[in-house]
Amino acid sequence: MIPLVSTKWLAENQKKVRIIDASWHLPDEGRNAYEEYLNSHIVGSVFFDLDKNSKQETNIPHMLPNKENWQKLISSFGIKNDDFVVIYDNSDLISSCRCWFSFLYFGHNPNLVSVLNGGLKKWNKEKRVLTKEIVNFNRSNYLIAEKKNLIVDKNEIDKNILSKVFEVVDARNAKRFKGLEKEPRAGLRSGSIQGSKNLPFKFCINDDNTFKSKEELKQVFDNLKLNNSKDVIFSCGSGVTACILGLANSIISGKTPKIYDGSWAEYGLIKL
Repeated sequence: MIPLVSTKWLAENQKKVRIIDASWHLPDEGRNAYEEYLNSHIVGSVFFDLDKNSKQETNIPHMLPNKENWQKLISSFGIKNDDFVVIYDNSDLISSCRCWFSFLYFGHNPNLVSVLNGGLKKWNKEKRVLTKEIVNFNRSNYLIAEKKNLIVDKNEIDKNILSKVFEVVDARNAKRFKGLEKEPRAGLRSGSIQGSKNLPFKFCINDDNTFKSKEELKQVFDNLKLNNSKDVIFSCGSGVTACILGLANSIISGKTPKIYDGSWAEYGLIKL
C-alpha cells in the first residue's frame, strides 16, 4: 500500500499516472469546487464530484454508490484497473481521502492508488504547473471487485456497543463528539456513539495540509489506547473525514481502513 505520494514525485511521474481532483467544500464555505477546478487544476486531472457520485437513493450524505454507478463513473474517466491513480484536493477537509477509500472499497489495487500529500495547497505553494485545459480520455472498461468487509452499517455499530468486537474512532472535533456543539446538519442530535473514542482528524495533519510523519501519527494513535487485537472502525460526520483517519492509520499499520459509511449523519438522526 502506498497511501501518499509527494508533490515532487507527482511532478516527476505526471505522465505515468491518472490524476483526480476530488475537492469538496462544506456548504457554508461558499466555495464551488467544480468552478475552482475549471479555473485551475493539475494537468491531466479529471474532476470527482463527491455529492453527485455518492449514493443518491438515500437522505444520508456521501454513502458509497452502488458498484454499477462506480463502474460507469471510473470507466467514463478512462481509468483502467492497472492505472496508478493519484488523488488530490483543495479542501481543508482533505476530501481526497474519501475518494481514495472508495477506490479501495471497489477493489483497485492498494499499491496503485494514492493521495497527493499536501494537495493543491502545497502544489500551489511550490509554484508547480497548473492549467485550465480539460483533457478528454477514451472510455475504459473498468472492472469492480467490491470489498464489502471494509464498511460496517448501523446494525453492526449497535451490536458492537455490547459485544465490543471492534473499536470505533470518531474524527469530528471534541465539542461535537461530546455533544457540546450543535451538529451542522439539520435533524441530527448532538453526541457520539456509545463506547467510541475521539480523534479529531486535524491531529493527524500539519498546517500545510500534509500528513504528520509515521512516528508522529503512531504517537497520536497510541494516545487513544486502542486494543490492538481488535479492528478499528472510523466514523465522522458523513464519512469524509473518517477516511483521513483511515489513511493515517494505514500509514502506521499498512492495513486497508474500515469505515462506518453512514457515520453520525445516519447514527445521529432524530427519530420523529
